[in-house]
Amino acid sequence: MLSACAGIPTDPDEKAEFEALNDPIEPLNRTVFDANMYLDETIMVPVAKTYRDHTPVEVQDGLHNVLSNLGQPYVAGNDLLQGDTRRAADSLGRFVINSTFGLFGIFDAVADSGGAKAHDNDVGITFGVWGLPEGPYLMLPFVGPASMRDAAGRVADNWTSPAGAAFASQGLAWVNDARFGTDLVDSRARLLDPLDDLKRNSIDLYAAVRSTYRQRRNAMVGTTEDGGGSPGSLPGTGVPPTEMIR
Repeated sequence: MLSACAGIPTDPDEKAEFEALNDPIEPLNRTVFDANMYLDETIMVPVAKTYRDHTPVEVQDGLHNVLSNLGQPYVAGNDLLQGDTRRAADSLGRFVINSTFGLFGIFDAVADSGGAKAHDNDVGITFGVWGLPEGPYLMLPFVGPASMRDAAGRVADNWTSPAGAAFASQGLAWVNDARFGTDLVDSRARLLDPLDDLKRNSIDLYAAVRSTYRQRRNAMVGTTEDGGGSPGSLPGTGVPPTEMIR
């Protein structure tokens, strides 16, 4: 990583721009990005397109709702860690009601009846609310964009998912694997058109992804600190609030 680091400019303006980008190992990150994009185009895009084009919309929406519902206890836990009891109550209430009246979460009974809508939250955002600095921008192999703070949050995620722990404790670890795979395909299918638009409208796709990711994550930390909901989309793309390029 050190050998791939770009030298820090000495010119004041260039140095300020370098620090604003927060990407000290950009050459290495670009190499990883190119590898990720190759794998995405050769594996994930065909799978996601097949799923989107050949699975009934009602089934897609139902699976997405179930995945979202299973994540509500995890979201509520982060809401509590951030001191937001109102949103924690909303998340837990959504989980209880949608798991029963929504047939295990297939239908979003709460939002459909005018109640609280789902919002995103995770350990990386919690770290940000606690004041942990963003750290340098990273492009992780197979995973995608992250900051040092978000990368640490993803590691912590392995021990903070209530639903995942419940399945594992009952000898149903395979459910977690199936859930991960389904979530991956569902997320990539929902990002097909927005990411295609980003590719068409970007002179430098790597820089566009970096800017979009950092804007969204920093906005989510700021919005959470203000006690509001997650931003509705990635700035400038219209991408729904789902993790970009997992």
